[in-house]
Amino acid sequence: CSLLAFCTVILPTRRNKTRRHVSLCSQVIPTTTNTELNKQAACEMLRLATVSAVRRIPSRRAIAATAAASSAATLFAASRLSASSTVTACSSDGAGSTNVLSAPLSVAPLLSLVPSADNVRPSLEAAARALNLVKTVFLIVGEYEYDKAQRWAVGRALLSADDGTARRLKLEEDVQRKMAELELAQAEYTGDGSGDVAESEMAEENGRELRQGRSANSTDHAKGTKSQLAKRDAVHSAASRLAEAEKQLDDSDESESSLGSNVHIRAASRLLKLCRENGGTYIKVGQHLANLDYLIPPEYIEALSSLFDDAPLTRYEDVREVIMEDLGSYPEDVFESFEEDPIASASLAQVHVARERGTGRKLAVKVQHRGLRETSKGDIMALTTAVRAVESLFPDSFEFGWLCDEIAPQLPRELDFVNEGQNSEKAADQIAKSGVPGLAESVVIPAVHWDKTTARVLTMDFEEGVKATNLDAMQKQGLRLEDVATLITSVFHAQVFLSGFVHCDPHPANVLIRSNGSGKPKMVLVDHGLYKKLDDTFRVEYCRLWKSLTVADIDGIKSSCAQLGIDEMYPLLAAMLTSRPFDEIIERSKSGSLSVEKATNANADKAMIRGYAQRFLADIIKMLDAVPRQMLLLFKMNDCLRHIDIALGARHADGLAIAGRYAARTIYEVETGSTHDGDSSRQPWLGRLRALIDYYNVLFRIQVYELGVWWIGRLQPALAQ
Repeated sequence: CSLLAFCTVILPTRRNKTRRHVSLCSQVIPTTTNTELNKQAACEMLRLATVSAVRRIPSRRAIAATAAASSAATLFAASRLSASSTVTACSSDGAGSTNVLSAPLSVAPLLSLVPSADNVRPSLEAAARALNLVKTVFLIVGEYEYDKAQRWAVGRALLSADDGTARRLKLEEDVQRKMAELELAQAEYTGDGSGDVAESEMAEENGRELRQGRSANSTDHAKGTKSQLAKRDAVHSAASRLAEAEKQLDDSDESESSLGSNVHIRAASRLLKLCRENGGTYIKVGQHLANLDYLIPPEYIEALSSLFDDAPLTRYEDVREVIMEDLGSYPEDVFESFEEDPIASASLAQVHVARERGTGRKLAVKVQHRGLRETSKGDIMALTTAVRAVESLFPDSFEFGWLCDEIAPQLPRELDFVNEGQNSEKAADQIAKSGVPGLAESVVIPAVHWDKTTARVLTMDFEEGVKATNLDAMQKQGLRLEDVATLITSVFHAQVFLSGFVHCDPHPANVLIRSNGSGKPKMVLVDHGLYKKLDDTFRVEYCRLWKSLTVADIDGIKSSCAQLGIDEMYPLLAAMLTSRPFDEIIERSKSGSLSVEKATNANADKAMIRGYAQRFLADIIKMLDAVPRQMLLLFKMNDCLRHIDIALGARHADGLAIAGRYAARTIYEVETGSTHDGDSSRQPWLGRLRALIDYYNVLFRIQVYELGVWWIGRLQPALAQ
């Protein structure tokens, strides 16, 4: 199947090589135990796919060729696992014929090629999922190419267009023009060369100005400053115009037009279908994409968000068998009652409501999807093989090795529910010991019932709550969205900066909110499979970085980034962590405030960030490969929290204030030796005094900001009247 898809779509013009390739692979498919021949065929397929991606395929379809290369690498991974296995011919139907091409794409045809050996089935299932990926990529590329062709035809009057279609096309052209204007303004603002280098030079210049307090010989500098401010204002203005154009497009009554309007919706639907059909790892990737509000079209966000709590379901018969295999009895024998329909389904498991036998206590029983533990091994090997192979062929343009370094070790831990239960208890203990007033009383982590918990079954107390992005439900409970955002940010920043034991998957379905009965929010934190323990050296340096980001200390930011292995690209790292352009930090370094006066609204702000993300995409990929591996999961956590903050309408400076407070506290404890690892009596009194002054300087600036926010909030009702 992979061979046919590859040859008919990618290599239709290379007939001689295609014929040789078909001949080579045909020796493998019927029956063989020749491992070297397997590897030779897979490598030949990979080589042809990657060569085609570079030489034979137009650039707009290079992603499709790369996907075919990934499929080929998957077959190579399968050949590694099947060294001692015999591959048999595909079984036929009752009439004695086999119809593979007309059947829907599924795992079954591949499974019938081999005996059910534990080490072979996972890789073949992974190969089937990789082929499904290739098919989906081609279909999505085809959707956009077809849409482009239709637009070309309409533009040249080869196809007629109704008034609605014509209006929408004009609006889309206007959006494209505004995007080009924003890109040009950002390019001028950050310099013609590397954006991070330009911002570095600007940062160093401002740092020298602040240190030296220059007032003389400032005429030329004042002109340069005005010019830079004018360029910054041009960026804000372009972002505002783009946001307005996008709003007009979204509000157009002709959004259901058949031409052009639904291409993102159709493509997003195909991607969602791929994630649902392949399950497991693919759903987790889809969930993370749904958090990238600032980077991908909203149609994708809306479609993929359903994966948070509406992933494919496992049949109840399989649920019963998993519980029987792990607990020794069927659910009706273990529990007083057990609801057949799950209340939620995620990438790795689904949750059923049960009642404890004898007490009637309401329980939540998390049951792993049957077979996922075994098939995930094939997915990991396929992903690792594909990424490493393509990375070795294109070392300058494909740098995704960091992806394998994180996914490969983390997924097996997430599949161990005993580990998840232990993580939940440790997290509850760390929050209780955080020392943050009122935090422990505002967070609930469901208690684990260990007598009914195994590697694939996790039984917990049932805790009520609604998703953190369900604004209507929270407001009906009388909760203020600002309080909800503050609580969520406080919990996760306390984990990062104080304990170093971090929940790295805080998507909305894992962060549940309910009222505490007095109008304040209480958070229910679930799904504790993905945690990261930060070592103290990294955590302290990360705290120094965030403390410097809070007070806009340019030299401190540069120094901390250097300690983390980032030198010239430190403005880019700062922008990635804060989701703000680095020029805002420069402005705050002059004003001493935690926030800057912006000329843009929320939509324009989002458009500006999206523009920077797309402009520096290549640098971002390099950054991900350069930072310490501990930071990669923190990026994922930040993406999840950013998604929730955007939904709640949270102010950026509020999160910065919370992070700065916790980071400054950790640095103060380290520098005075007042942590459990230090002895304050050993620290020189002058050093302790300097640390105390520095700590209270940060707290003072945070208090001034929070007082200003409170005062403005009090004045707004009076001004409105």
